[in-house]
Amino acid sequence: MKKSGDIIVTLGIIGIILMIIIPVPLFMLDILLSLNISLSLLILLIAIYNKEALEFSVFPSLLLITTLFRLALNITSTRYILGTGSAGNVIEAFGNFVMGGNALVGFIVFIIIVIIQFMVITKGAERVSEVGARFTLDAMPGKQMAIDADLNSGLIDETQARDRRKKIQMEADFYGAMDGASKFVKGDAIAGIMIAVINILAGFVMGVVFQKLPIQEAVVRYTLLTVGDGLVSQVPALLISTATGIVVTRAASETNLGKDVLSQLFREPKIMYIIAGVLFSLSLTPLPFVPYFILSIVFVIIGLNLKKLNESIEENDMDSDKQGDEISEEIEDIRKPENVLPLLQVDSIELEFGYGIIPLADKSQGGDLFDRLVMIRRQCALEMGIIVPMIRLRDNIQLEANEYIIKIKGVEMARGEIMFDHYLAMNSGVAEGDVIGIDTIEPAFGLPAKWIDEKEREKAEIFGYTVVDPPSIISTHLTEVIKKYTYELLGRQEVKMLIDNLKETNAALVDEVIPNLFSLGEIQKVLSNLLKEGVSIRNLATILETLGDYGVLTKDSDTLTEYVRQSLFRSITKQFISNSQAKVINLDTNLEQVIMDSIQQTETGNYLALDPHVSQMLVENLSKEVEKLLSIGEQPIIVTAPIIRIYFKRFIDQISDDIIVLSYNEIDPKVKIQSVGTVSI
Repeated sequence: MKKSGDIIVTLGIIGIILMIIIPVPLFMLDILLSLNISLSLLILLIAIYNKEALEFSVFPSLLLITTLFRLALNITSTRYILGTGSAGNVIEAFGNFVMGGNALVGFIVFIIIVIIQFMVITKGAERVSEVGARFTLDAMPGKQMAIDADLNSGLIDETQARDRRKKIQMEADFYGAMDGASKFVKGDAIAGIMIAVINILAGFVMGVVFQKLPIQEAVVRYTLLTVGDGLVSQVPALLISTATGIVVTRAASETNLGKDVLSQLFREPKIMYIIAGVLFSLSLTPLPFVPYFILSIVFVIIGLNLKKLNESIEENDMDSDKQGDEISEEIEDIRKPENVLPLLQVDSIELEFGYGIIPLADKSQGGDLFDRLVMIRRQCALEMGIIVPMIRLRDNIQLEANEYIIKIKGVEMARGEIMFDHYLAMNSGVAEGDVIGIDTIEPAFGLPAKWIDEKEREKAEIFGYTVVDPPSIISTHLTEVIKKYTYELLGRQEVKMLIDNLKETNAALVDEVIPNLFSLGEIQKVLSNLLKEGVSIRNLATILETLGDYGVLTKDSDTLTEYVRQSLFRSITKQFISNSQAKVINLDTNLEQVIMDSIQQTETGNYLALDPHVSQMLVENLSKEVEKLLSIGEQPIIVTAPIIRIYFKRFIDQISDDIIVLSYNEIDPKVKIQSVGTVSI
């Protein structure tokens, strides 16, 4: 039944609309009126048994459907009352039962019921819905801050925080919808009064003028039918109005309306049994026996099927109950004040963003940031040869709406800001023409750029600008930060994962080097040295081969790094020299000798200790030569002797980490080197 429920509900709504226009048989009208009362009872009982409002999130839409159903029945019954002077057994039975043989008394009782329905219950439910919607919206910021506080204190994890935020949003949607849906109930009550007045007046005229009935008989006849019709409509409306008040005094959904209606209406067997009992009792009264008895049997069958279904689910969930108990115990442990161990965990990579960027990370809103993170990890594996740790995404209410920050091991390394509904246009040096936009700086590379709207995008692309969207800006910035700090992300655990992966195809190599020659920590230092200068460690087999060859000669990580770099000369050349000819800066022979003599050897490692006067002269002369290369659009590359390369690189990193320092042994012999300057002192 639930599988085809959406189709059934869709056809039912279409049928209700058609019933307003197309007459239905009189016997079918009796069944539909009885069904209307049954549904109202069902809704009332569900509202009573609900633990919270969101368990019945489909209620606002259901309120509209039931109101439309009642109006359609009113129109159909009015058609029969005025056209034939008869409206079926249910309406006549209700009229006779309430009037008790006295038309005036019956009509007064009917008016009282309508007044109670309109003035008390409907108006009260409308007011409660309005107040509930206002208070829910006003309380949203405080609830979200409480969630963030619980998340920061470790009481809940990120998944639980996301679920609680979603629930708050659903509550706001639900109470907002109830505020609007309550207006339908109010309008239905007003329409019921107007229809009753029309039926009596028009019926009196029809009876006297067209059917030639005596005046007294016409008044009694049409008053009976009007009261019966009004009661059959107002009793369900009264029940649903009561249910409205119950729900709003104590929500978006993930499925369609049909599935929601059936899954939330037909889930409790005992409710089905209660309805069946009430309907069977009604069949024993002066009301028509057949429709109520049939409906009572239908609800009994539904209850039995639901009971069997629930029992099978309970049997399948017996094992999961034990797991749930274990999870509950873990949650209780987390809540203990003395358990602060989870708070000591520092994520390797974090991307925090303001609330305005949340849609980019939410798949339900079309965001693809999660997919881009997967591509970033793949890209880093291919280019750098490392396994990037999981990237943690967090929203931070302390940030501006469109601002984000990137953290490495809990420390902020970069931040940026985007503009939604805009694109970032960058001039790579070949663009011709100008575009209208807001001047800014591209966050990943620090290039001048402009924020442009959709209208300027095509024009910017024609002019030769590089145009990117906000998600690409964030993912590119994140990628560059990860590449820059990969040497910090590579720990012993990550090295072990890389070694274990290599061992599957090069077991002999791994067994020879580890742990006979080197420990994981010693290999990690060499790999970190390579990554710090942007050299890929994807060719891990060659790296270990080199370490195996020179491991018997030295254990100095800096010296071993230079040997490894020389083994990787082809990949290093391809990475840093794009053409077959390179314009470089070299060092004067005397300067190289001075640097070599200034290398101090200690037990913990070697370091460069230049005379301050020499250092100042070196920096000044080097800056002049680098500016020459930059002026002709070339990447600054300095070539040195192998023995001093790493020490000279560490020295100039204090000035700029964008300058590439290579040794002669790291450049492919096929590449022609053209010296455009010499640094001397």
